[in-house]
Amino acid sequence: MDPIFITGAGVVSAIGVGKKETLSSLISGQTGIGKMRYLKSLHIDIPVGEVKLTNEEMAHLLGVDNNPQFTRTALIGRLALREALEEASLDGDNLDDVHFISATTVGGMDRREMYHSQEKGCDSFVAEIATHNCAASSEMIAEQFGNFASISTVSTACSSATNAIITGANMLRCGMADIVVAGGSESLSKFHLNGFNSLMILDHNQCRPFDKDRAGLNLGEGAAYLVMETATSVKKRGVSPLCILSGYGNACDAFHQTASSPDGKGAFLAMKKALELAKKKPEDIQYINAHGTGTINNDESESYAIKRVFDNKTPPISSTKSFTGHTTSASGSIEAVFCILALKEQFLPVNINWKTPMENGIIPVMNPTPVSEIKNILSNAFGFGGNDSSLIFSRIESFYENK
Repeated sequence: MDPIFITGAGVVSAIGVGKKETLSSLISGQTGIGKMRYLKSLHIDIPVGEVKLTNEEMAHLLGVDNNPQFTRTALIGRLALREALEEASLDGDNLDDVHFISATTVGGMDRREMYHSQEKGCDSFVAEIATHNCAASSEMIAEQFGNFASISTVSTACSSATNAIITGANMLRCGMADIVVAGGSESLSKFHLNGFNSLMILDHNQCRPFDKDRAGLNLGEGAAYLVMETATSVKKRGVSPLCILSGYGNACDAFHQTASSPDGKGAFLAMKKALELAKKKPEDIQYINAHGTGTINNDESESYAIKRVFDNKTPPISSTKSFTGHTTSASGSIEAVFCILALKEQFLPVNINWKTPMENGIIPVMNPTPVSEIKNILSNAFGFGGNDSSLIFSRIESFYENK
């Protein structure tokens, strides 16, 4: 396919605000998961990956008044979007032809749940409650920066941000756009935490993806956005790309509402589609950023699917959710930025907290130094209902090899 250039990236998560802090945490192996500080919940024994800022502090960093109606999802998203736009040399004067696609599932739930006890007399809050849905969240993120050509919202559970990126890539390939900004934002909420807790898949210690003794996931929050452009747009604007989105795939095995299929069929098909679109062989991939939630089900299913795609000759693999927690709808774009940093800086994000191999499972990366040049990275994001997606990011020179 024609190259899809990444010309800007912004990220906020439990391990840092911006790519500089994020890179430092990834290289040093410093997790952002810890005791709950900002979320007001009775479940203070459950560790989470929180962005280390209050809403007031984020508003200050953004240079906006601390409007109490701003949702945490929107504030986190604005910080990530600002970094991506600045790196790509985009501002309010040149957004008229730029399309914005943002992913979320929780939206403004952090504000919405404040009114739960006032349901019967909530008419006076109707105007604010209307800003708590997922689409309004995307608009609230975008409005600080100018008028985008269009604003869209994607919500496919934990593959949401990856599917936002895929949607944007398809718009570029079909000639519907020259520049698309895509990613996702998600904040923690009591609704969020209690929902996952009711599924009994939260670890009460720091999560251990792909470990024999793994006990579930840690929830996190964060946001990330990528600026994607056609070759024509890159040349016209004179910007320097970071890398290329060389392949992507989406599949749905529809096995179960929350569980992955035992044979990882959806994951297998998504990875295969991404490789085929990128015209890459499995041996061309030097690192896999796994979905790796730390649940019994996901890690077994994903291990099976990866081994099937790579015929048991797997490249280095890790789950960076051991750094950030599972940021659900935003996880795919956050981890996409991690992959871009790994490509640029030539390091392997390690799988912290891992100790004991799973039976028939993958052995994750514990050494950040790659044994060979990293040219192509595969990143997985799998959602409830079996909505599974994969992305491949390539160094620019690697994209043109064997073309």
